[in-house]
Amino acid sequence: MARALLKFIRVSPIKSRLIAREVQGMNAEEALAALEFTPNKAAKIISKVIASAVANSGSEPEDCVITSCRVDNGPVLKRLRPRARGMASGIRKPTAHILVEVEGK
Repeated sequence: MARALLKFIRVSPIKSRLIAREVQGMNAEEALAALEFTPNKAAKIISKVIASAVANSGSEPEDCVITSCRVDNGPVLKRLRPRARGMASGIRKPTAHILVEVEGK
């Protein structure tokens, strides 16, 4: 079993989990092909992590199965936006940690 971990990536973990659930249990080659045409920021990032996990396993993508694709919460960057009458409101910029584990057949 090989794994790849991408930490502190600036993408929403809630939106990324939707993509991660789709590819879990799929063949790595099929998952990369499906993510290539998914119009989502997280899809491009997760496909790179899957490719890295396959490269770490030392085998070809058609021989690997994605056993686990997990997206955890990272730290939240907190910023302020100026508002009317001298006030400010908060902006939350979430980060995520993406873990992909693949296993050869």
